[in-house]
Amino acid sequence: MEYGAFYEEYGQPLSGRKKEKVTAFLHRAGLDYDEGVEYTASLVTNQGEIAATGSLQQNILKCIAVDDQYQGLGLSSKIVTLLLNQALSQGHKHIFLFTKPKNRAMFADLGFYPIVETEDILFMENIQNGIGRYVGSLANPQPSQTENKTIGAIVANCNPFTNGHRYLIETAAAQCGVLHLFILSEDKSLFPAQVRYSLAQQGTADLTNVVLHPTSDYLISSAVFPTYFMKDKARAQDANCELDLHIFCQYFAKELGITKRFVGTEPFCRVTGAYNEAMKKILPQYGIELVEISRKLWEGRAISASQVRQCMAVGDFEKIRSMVPPATMEYILSSQGQQLALRLREAAHE
Repeated sequence: MEYGAFYEEYGQPLSGRKKEKVTAFLHRAGLDYDEGVEYTASLVTNQGEIAATGSLQQNILKCIAVDDQYQGLGLSSKIVTLLLNQALSQGHKHIFLFTKPKNRAMFADLGFYPIVETEDILFMENIQNGIGRYVGSLANPQPSQTENKTIGAIVANCNPFTNGHRYLIETAAAQCGVLHLFILSEDKSLFPAQVRYSLAQQGTADLTNVVLHPTSDYLISSAVFPTYFMKDKARAQDANCELDLHIFCQYFAKELGITKRFVGTEPFCRVTGAYNEAMKKILPQYGIELVEISRKLWEGRAISASQVRQCMAVGDFEKIRSMVPPATMEYILSSQGQQLALRLREAAHE
C-alpha cells in the first residue's frame, strides 16, 4: 500500500469526534492522549480509520503512533515531517521528542539525536549535541585560589522571587566559591519567565559569587513532561524526576564542575518533596552532594511563592511586603503585577 492511499486530517487542537478517534487509537497503541497538545496530524484510510498520528506541543513532538498493520510504509516519517513543518511554521527550529527507548533507532533515522535515556524514557532533539553546545556556552567562572573551591547549584522557578529564595541562595553561596543559579525558562507560571529571571537577578545582585542562568529547554518542568506513554501514572512522576536529574548531572554538573546541589526543605508541595527524595537517590551516583537548607520562616510558617500568590489574589499587599524583596514588591505593585493579581482573583471566582 502506498502513502497516497491515505489522506491527512488535522486539528489545532482536536475536538469532538476527531479527538475521540485519536484518543481511542492511541489507547490501542498503549498511549494516552495528552491534553496539552496544540496540533495533531493523522493519516487516515479511505474507510476513515486512523493509520498513524502524531501531535505537537510548542516545540515538542509527542503521541506518535502507527497502526501495526501499516508498519513499514514510512508513515512515521510522514507524520514527523508534517509535525516538523508545522513547528517550523510557528517559528520553532529546535525540536524535541520524548519516546520509549525501544524507538531510538526509528527516530535516529528521522534526524533526532539522544540527549538522555532512562529505563522508561528517551529524550531526543533534532540538533546533534545541542545540549552540549548550550551547556558549553554558559558562563563558568572558577573559584580563585584563595576562595572556597566548592561549586554549587540551585534550580528554582521563583514564581515570584521571595525572601525565602534569597535566604536559600545566600546560605548556599556562603558555602561555595561559585554558586550557579538556574531559573526555569518555561513560560507556564503566573509570572513570565523573563520577569522571574529579572527579579532573581535583582534579588541576588550583591552576591558576587552567584552566577545566573536560564535553564533553556533542557531542565524540564512538569508542565511539558509527557506521561502519555506510561501506563503507571504514579511511576510517571518518578520518571520525570529521574530524567531531569540525569540531564542535570550528565551535562550541567559535569561541564560546570558542580559538586553540591542545594534545596530548601519542602513542607508544602508533594511533587517538590518527591523530587527532593529523587535527588537523594540519584545525585550521589554522580558524586554530587545534596544539601537541604531549612526554609526561612515568617510568622511561624515557611515563606513560599504560593503564599505570595494567595495574598495577591485577596489583595493583601502589606503581608506580601514582609515576604519579598523590594524589587519583587515593586513589580507586584506595577500595572503588570496588578494584571497578574486580577487574573488570580478571576480564577478564584470561576
